[in-house]
Amino acid sequence: MDFDKIFENNQHWIDEKLSRDKDYFRNLAKGQNPDVLYIGCSDSRVTAEDMIGAQPGELFVHRNIANVVPNTDINAMAVIKYAVTHLHVTDIIVCGHYGCGGVKAAMMAEDLGILNPWLRSIRDVYRLHHDELDAIEDIDARYKRLIELNVLEQSVNVLKTPEVQEAFRAGKLAMHGFVFDMETGHVIDLKFDYQKILDEIMEIYRLS
Repeated sequence: MDFDKIFENNQHWIDEKLSRDKDYFRNLAKGQNPDVLYIGCSDSRVTAEDMIGAQPGELFVHRNIANVVPNTDINAMAVIKYAVTHLHVTDIIVCGHYGCGGVKAAMMAEDLGILNPWLRSIRDVYRLHHDELDAIEDIDARYKRLIELNVLEQSVNVLKTPEVQEAFRAGKLAMHGFVFDMETGHVIDLKFDYQKILDEIMEIYRLS
């Protein structure tokens, strides 16, 4: 990226937006009212808005390495709380992507220093599904399946939060698990059955 052109590019972007709508930035500054909380990977190749055709103000976005949602991550918990309780989003998307470096690192028996606690969440996903994963002989296919299972398990982690449980009980929220295939550009719906999962985990994770 040519840093000398940052402000030049910014001005081009401003001019392009204003050429279509002279009130674009004035309206943008009035506030946000997104319908969707998007939880995705920090990978620089995966941009949430471009991928699903969303406009500024339509997505509330949280990104981290391998789209992980651990209950000890205050950042992720605060994002979920704010999105559900204050922005009143109607949908939550957890989106992973094939070729995820974080998931691949978690598959390796290697000490990665400060990354170890973060990647442990993905290794826990492998532990939960090791019978299915170990039965897949092709390493690339196993890697893809772990990416999918990681999305599903992180979606379950979202369901465990009190504000999400409350919104579901009120019928105000839906959840989706997606995977982005970088080689084709397609977004794949994993058909996350959040109601079934919610019913199964409530005996343990019900908070009120």
